[in-house]
Amino acid sequence: MIRHKLVAALGTGALAVALAACGGSNSSGGGSTAAGTGSPWILGTTDTVTALDPAGSYDLGSSTLEYNLYQTLVTVPPNSTKIEGDAAKSCTYNDPKTLTCTLNPGEKFSNGDPLTSADVKYSFERAIKIQDANGAAIYLLGSITDTAKDGTVTLNKGSIETPDPQTVVFHLDHPDTTFQYVLTYPGAAAIVDHNVFPADKKLPDDQIIGSGPYKLDQYKAGDQAVLSLNPNYTGPNPGKTAQVFVKYYSDPTALALAAKNGEVDVAWRSLAPADIANLKKDSNVTVATGKGSEIRYWVWKVDGPVGKQLAIRQAAAQLIDRNAIAKNAYDNTVDPLYSIVPPGYGGQKDSFKAQYGAPSVSKAKQILQAAGISTPVNLTVGWTPTHYGPSTEDEANELQRQLDSSGLFKVTLKSTEWEQYQTIYKQGAYDLFILGWFPDYPDADDYLSPFMVDGGFFQNGYKNPQVDKLVAKEQGTSDQAKREQVFGQLQDIAAKDVPFIPSWVGQNTAVYGPGMSGVEDTLDPSFIFRFWLVTKNG
Repeated sequence: MIRHKLVAALGTGALAVALAACGGSNSSGGGSTAAGTGSPWILGTTDTVTALDPAGSYDLGSSTLEYNLYQTLVTVPPNSTKIEGDAAKSCTYNDPKTLTCTLNPGEKFSNGDPLTSADVKYSFERAIKIQDANGAAIYLLGSITDTAKDGTVTLNKGSIETPDPQTVVFHLDHPDTTFQYVLTYPGAAAIVDHNVFPADKKLPDDQIIGSGPYKLDQYKAGDQAVLSLNPNYTGPNPGKTAQVFVKYYSDPTALALAAKNGEVDVAWRSLAPADIANLKKDSNVTVATGKGSEIRYWVWKVDGPVGKQLAIRQAAAQLIDRNAIAKNAYDNTVDPLYSIVPPGYGGQKDSFKAQYGAPSVSKAKQILQAAGISTPVNLTVGWTPTHYGPSTEDEANELQRQLDSSGLFKVTLKSTEWEQYQTIYKQGAYDLFILGWFPDYPDADDYLSPFMVDGGFFQNGYKNPQVDKLVAKEQGTSDQAKREQVFGQLQDIAAKDVPFIPSWVGQNTAVYGPGMSGVEDTLDPSFIFRFWLVTKNG
């Protein structure tokens, strides 16, 4: 997600904002179970970790561990959109630009250091100061930062106040009732120990500590992470298992085989569609599916020589056959997506279907001819082979087939691994490139402001002043009916301007073996894998 600074078009007095609390803490106050009641278990995944220091990560592989190792001020429980306290007892809007959080007494980091408001302030300050290109803070914290013309992000003076060790006050630079949701995401808001984490650089992955239900005992990049219960944890989500192992696989087929052979207790993220189908036939494992909001979409480099031409973007949107992608690339394990906002979110609207209808070569040809564009249009399309799983190549090939077969495009596919990919797509290596998205928080804003304001987090050069005003409008009111009306307008603009093309929405799927419980409880649209809910018998 991305949240660049937005200056509200409306005055504060025009905003009818309910001054709602973010939710009370469920803290038991009794600390974590000392030894844990469940046997150690192993999670297998193909997700990659960018960094375990929250200042340097903004990806699912990293946040999977961070949700379990760190606390944020507030959190979202499974299958819910209601914010509850985590390190904070509550966070409350005093007014649309002021949010006050009161910490739970006695919070500690796993090394025994007390967690105070000073640590909270320090965590935000250092993440913004480090300004890591792969970090979330510079994108998520637009309500308390300022961005210079050269792209440098600085914390607004006086934006974080700590009147006492238990109180943190955020002074936002514009009315923003969604800032409370940002505080639930560890990449932007995980609380770190100011005595351990350096102020101007990331801490090595194997040295990090937090105040979450688990602590990190061992980490080897690309191989394994070992977590155990944090004995100092007193928050609302105490773990039930003394030790959890995370095993990293580079190949989804190898992960599927590990699940089949009992080498991992849970396989989550990402199995190939064919492997899921085969595992469903295996009586020794359970294939569990929860509601998902994972999406895949194609992004135009709007300020590039090809993508800057609206007719080219619209013509491609007119040609894409999402049903064929779902069938040929994913064996119908995903559903076609006609908006960047997935179904189930308030205000969701299938604007791309309304704008373009069924795929049509003749309509696409008319769009290009009306703009005087010669065909075929040469198009460089980028994809990454590992990060999103093996079917990404199948999707890229299917998209190439669709565009080339129209006679209107000549596609050249190029791929590179994720670490380089996420840098060079911003530099213009591709005219059109694939990305995926998991929600930072359960609100349609999380699928709109990150993609449509100031070039989005992918920095594709798209700008629309009307979008900026509409996003400021929905962020500045708690009237859900008004917000959903604005969400619809934003989705219609996206379908007309085509800064991106939504492709599909997927489910949250895991495979688990005998004796496991709690896996299905954490398979919700948030894609937070909550280790504290999962246990293994005997």
